[in-house]
Amino acid sequence: MMEAVLKSSSDLAAMGKALFPGESAEYRAARQALLADEIEFRRHMTRLTEQRRALPPGPVIEKAYRFKDENGFEVGLIDLFGEKDTLVSYLWMYGPQRERPCPMCTNWLGAVNGNAADIKQRVALKILGRSPVERQFLFAQERGWSDLDFIQTVGDDYADDLGLLNPDGSESAAIIVFRRDGDAVRLFWASEMTMEMADPGQDPRDAPDIASLWSILDLTPEGRPPHWYPKLRY
Repeated sequence: MMEAVLKSSSDLAAMGKALFPGESAEYRAARQALLADEIEFRRHMTRLTEQRRALPPGPVIEKAYRFKDENGFEVGLIDLFGEKDTLVSYLWMYGPQRERPCPMCTNWLGAVNGNAADIKQRVALKILGRSPVERQFLFAQERGWSDLDFIQTVGDDYADDLGLLNPDGSESAAIIVFRRDGDAVRLFWASEMTMEMADPGQDPRDAPDIASLWSILDLTPEGRPPHWYPKLRY
């Protein structure tokens, strides 16, 4: 099947119209040029998504990692899939050394909680933590999260093998997607943008940025502030 021929992003951008009266010609010209770039960005994001889906089969997870599920039962990695073929997991920064969870992890999970019921129609979604599962649930209740499934990692092999344990005993966060392959589990995709890969003057982050906080602030005149981060309380 032949691929569709895409119209020029500049031609498409020319279809843009002023929303309010009184804009200057300078504003319209700059906005139209930006719109063309936004269309190209959308197309590039689509290509990235297609490349991700076309990845060759990832490695089989040979190590028998153990977890405690939301009911306190010890389970294996494949058990976290339930009836789904894909598992989206997020190891959040709430290990036993932390009095309170990471504020940025908390901010992100708050947004995910609002979409979790829909996400779980398509894939398994599990939030992994090094703290006891009961401790994770207590914080979830404090925040009013009702649709997230918290899982405890048994021991630190999982976090350690992924290079997520820090010298001070804390952990770093990670999004990892697994795929069921018969009775085996394969890695599908994991975030691999490390601190060292950040561009000058920017926080390390994935592309696209899946944190709705920053996506919204990126739409504003001030943009994302360079030295501001969310807090647990205001």
